[in-house]
Amino acid sequence: MNAPANASTSDQKNDAPHTIYLKDYQPPAYRIDKTELRVDIREQSARVSACLAFERQASACEQLFLHGENLELVSVAINDRTLANDQYQVDEKGLTLFNPPASFTLQTEVTVYPKQNTSLEGLYKSRSIYCTQCEAEGFRKITYFLDRPDVMSDFTTTIIADRASCPVLLSNGNKIDSGTLEDGRHFATWHDPFKKPAYLFALVAGDLASIQDEFVTQSGRKVALEIFVENKDLDKCDHAMTSLKNSMAWDEKVYGREYDLDIFMIVAVDDFNMGAMENKGLNIFNTSCVLAKPETTTDVGFQRVEGVVAHEYFHNWSGNRVTCRDWFQLSLKEGFTVYRDSCFSADMGSSTVKRVEDVSVLRAHQFAEDAGPMAHPIRPASFIEISNFYTITIYEKGAEVVRMLANLLGPDEFRKATDLYFERHDGQAVTTEEFVQAMADVSGRDLTQFKRWYDQAGTPRVKVTDHYHEASRQYSLTFSQSTPATPECSDKKPFHIPVAMGLLGSAGELALKLDGETLDDLPEDNTQKVLELTEPEQTFIFNDVPEHPVPSLLRGFSAPVKLSFAYSRQDLADLMQRDSDGFNRWEASQNLALAVLDDAIRAFRQGSLEGFTVDPLLIDSYRQLLGDEQLDQAMVALMLTLPSQDYIAEQYEEVDVEAIYSARRLLTKTIAAELVEALRARLTAYDNRKPYSAEADSIAARSLKNTALAYLMQDPSQSDLDYCLAQFNNANNMTDEVAALSALVYSESPLVSEHAEAALAAFYQKWQDEALVVNQWLSLQARDPRPNALLRVSALLQHPAYDGANPNKIRAVIGAFCMGNPINFHTGLLDDPSAGYRFLADQVIALDAKNPQIAARLITPLTRWRRYTPARARAMRAELERIKAAPELSGDSYEIVTKSL
Repeated sequence: MNAPANASTSDQKNDAPHTIYLKDYQPPAYRIDKTELRVDIREQSARVSACLAFERQASACEQLFLHGENLELVSVAINDRTLANDQYQVDEKGLTLFNPPASFTLQTEVTVYPKQNTSLEGLYKSRSIYCTQCEAEGFRKITYFLDRPDVMSDFTTTIIADRASCPVLLSNGNKIDSGTLEDGRHFATWHDPFKKPAYLFALVAGDLASIQDEFVTQSGRKVALEIFVENKDLDKCDHAMTSLKNSMAWDEKVYGREYDLDIFMIVAVDDFNMGAMENKGLNIFNTSCVLAKPETTTDVGFQRVEGVVAHEYFHNWSGNRVTCRDWFQLSLKEGFTVYRDSCFSADMGSSTVKRVEDVSVLRAHQFAEDAGPMAHPIRPASFIEISNFYTITIYEKGAEVVRMLANLLGPDEFRKATDLYFERHDGQAVTTEEFVQAMADVSGRDLTQFKRWYDQAGTPRVKVTDHYHEASRQYSLTFSQSTPATPECSDKKPFHIPVAMGLLGSAGELALKLDGETLDDLPEDNTQKVLELTEPEQTFIFNDVPEHPVPSLLRGFSAPVKLSFAYSRQDLADLMQRDSDGFNRWEASQNLALAVLDDAIRAFRQGSLEGFTVDPLLIDSYRQLLGDEQLDQAMVALMLTLPSQDYIAEQYEEVDVEAIYSARRLLTKTIAAELVEALRARLTAYDNRKPYSAEADSIAARSLKNTALAYLMQDPSQSDLDYCLAQFNNANNMTDEVAALSALVYSESPLVSEHAEAALAAFYQKWQDEALVVNQWLSLQARDPRPNALLRVSALLQHPAYDGANPNKIRAVIGAFCMGNPINFHTGLLDDPSAGYRFLADQVIALDAKNPQIAARLITPLTRWRRYTPARARAMRAELERIKAAPELSGDSYEIVTKSL
């Protein structure tokens, strides 16, 4: 048999990148019922012995191809008989067996080299820890296998290693045996009773400490919980353990999902390409997603640990017990699980704040992806390298699609539908169709049109107009939808779009009665409705409307669309103050700020911002926010925060970097100057002496206080500076310490500069032995918007704290500069405007040979070259061409570059 049709580039037995298509999917000719592994780890290498029980499930085939990369074959046998040379073939892509029997046991031995494995896929060494990363196609770097998600096997794994250097030996499932061997070595055997695809395999060996706890499930079973870290980090695990227990309880309560093994383990490693991995029963995490304590972790870090721990735990059902048939279905598990972890985080804190945070990320980054050359549906039709499709579209937009289904069905029917999905497909590898079918079967709804969300890329644009007829007291809303062309399709069919809405009158929310509805049709609280758009244009008429209302549209961001309505600025100010929907209050604040920013951007393009006056309505609206002590402080902080540069850029066909930066900077300084007393009042109202808490109310209070501090440090008085320095020097938590350091570093005031440099030096001196804290220090400097940042970034690459082989360090410096410092990335150096582009291309080319996944993800800023002015576009394109011409370019980078060009 040839390479399976759903394999990636690395499945193909040739060197040219090869496109794989969903339409060509074929089920595997064989299944692997049992997998027995013996991994013997030595200092310089590891010997992997595999015994695989194959069973044919299709007609006879002349060849069976097994994936395998970077493996040194020692021996190969079928049913204990060593194969002759003419019975198999080995190349750099795998092992081919000629004329395999219908049922057989394959025995192979291979040698791998974990210390040399810089790709961080397969079995590799992170500091003193041996660990694995197998999603999506890393298992083929451990042994020969049918490395595809629809091949699910029963795994038994024996690990052998030196007892002194690797006292801890872990794998999936439950430990069934262990013991000592000769020469100071020992072994442990683990068995996972649940069949799983190879991408969920995990192995860890090293000198690790752990904290233990237990969880009692709803049926009364006791589950042992362990979190393994290096001994120095043992005091940073309590929050992750609490988050895990909360996640387990929440999943039982909300989804009825009980954990199924006797033990659940998390291991934190410092070198990891991703955030974490949901391997069955043995989750491997990036240290940044496990370690947390107030002195070294910000509020955002605490929330990230909580969210990622929940995400990976929830995968036990939405990804492990029910998994993907093929990698085109990736959003089946990731989109669903992101939705689940988002709801969990909302329940743990503020649901409105969480919604704002999620939508902010989606609109700044996923909408940009949808508008660029890498646009793809949440179920792509083709790919070259699957690692390139671990994208914000698959994850976050995928979650929004699940959210729409949940809202369309309602909580009771959605729960019944997910119960049906899990029960119907437990132990199976399935597709998005089967997920949506469970929703349709329970609800009785026809979701055929809704499935276009899975197959069409792009962000729909919804334009809304209204009309009020005073005599008839009728109010109408007309919606039109369209979706711009994307690389895979120019002719877009209408989406099924739910629009949650309400109407605001002068005295508050108005009752909603659609034309044709009777009183019996109306719920007790009829101030909100969900309108369902299915046609290119639709009109909805409301009766008995006493006045011309202000519509509150797309409440809770009920669909991932760009909605436009001709609000006046006063309408937006009213929505900011009076809308009952917290998300739409924030949305109104963003739109009012965007309108003022647009004024400033046009003024800049016309020659100068000198003499430009900021609309006082925005300042007055912010003043009212600051004065309203009844509002959630986290929401006030979010509403006072201007739209990001990335999101502002998304409002324009051609991105003018200098205009956006200058307009945003001017508005920031104006707000600080006009609201100085109100900001100081919020600052001084906070008691910096109170003990740290990661509870939602405490996080909210700190967020507002530090938002005020950032504004005041734009042009600080001596007392403002003294407050900032005191907070930096005396903070009892990393949130306040980093906030003060950022306020010092990013201030342009001459009063501050020498203090900023001293603070940076003091911070590093204090925290140089805490890797995750140092990463914040690096990132803060890489994002510094002051001119010639590239010189500072180049110096950071030579700093002892930087490690060019560690993904966290790469993201903290190169990623933070190229993706988080747009003004300096796009303006380069004073005498070399294209220097930022050339810097990024140099880094990508160098990294591609070591870690293609990380290299490919760094290319993103260059892929949007068409959005920029002609001179910048030419310079960015030239660097893409240079990357493309690099010798032996990986398939990961090749796909990104060629699609971008």
